[in-house]
This record gives sequence, C-alpha cells and structure tokens, in this order.
Amino acid sequence: MIDQATETEHVAASPARCFEIAIDFERYPEWAHDIKEANVLERDASGRAIKVEYRASALGRSTHYTLGYDYSQAPERISWSLVEGDIMRAIDGAYTFVSGGNGTDVTYSLKIELIVPLPGFVKRRAEVRILHTLKELKTRAES
Repeated sequence: MIDQATETEHVAASPARCFEIAIDFERYPEWAHDIKEANVLERDASGRAIKVEYRASALGRSTHYTLGYDYSQAPERISWSLVEGDIMRAIDGAYTFVSGGNGTDVTYSLKIELIVPLPGFVKRRAEVRILHTLKELKTRAES
C-alpha cells in the first residue's frame, strides 16, 4: 500500500536559498535529524547530484536507500524517486518553491511504499518524523 503526505511551510528566505539548501545533499546530516549519511554517487553536467545514497534512522533502525533526482522543473521544483532501498518498494517526492510574501512557500510531497506493512499508529509516527524534515529545512534557511 502506498502512503502519501504533503506539507507546506512559509520560510523567511528566498526561493533560491531554499533550493540551494534542498540540493546540498551532502550537508543533510548537518540539519536533517534522521539523515545520518548522504553520499553523492552521480552528478549531471551542471554538477548537480542526480543519484544520492542515504543512511537514515527509520522506525528505530537504520535504513539505506538511493534516490534519483530530477531537475527538469528547477529551480521551482526538484523531484526524486527511489533507485534502490532496503525497506521500501517506492519513494516519490518533491520540494516545490513558490515566492510568497517575505519569503518562500515550500511544499514537501512524499509517496512511499514499504516492503512490510505497518500498523496505522506506526505509519502516522513515521509520517510526522519524515515531514519534520521540512521544518528542519526552514530552520536551516532562516539561520
């Protein structure tokens, strides 16, 4: 079963600043609490990461996964999908950056399908932790 979640935060920073933080994958461990390691495996001709391997905390254990990134709508949007992972069948997500007011409305969308089904309360707890990454991006951008 595929689970999905979307959240939007207003960030007191420019869309360019938010985009810059979102694509600086190697620095995720500095600000994204659950990301323990991020290694860029492949870059495009512009030097942007298009394949990144992660080690993260998830559901009380460590998980490994690799995401492929799409910049075709950059800098307004960056999206990703699962290349390989140990506890998930699919991950599709995106950050969208829209200039608004004195900053940027950043929307984080995620669809995920785990290999093993989880009880509802565990899924909800995991969803809260995953979406918290958006609040961490906000804190980083505003610092």
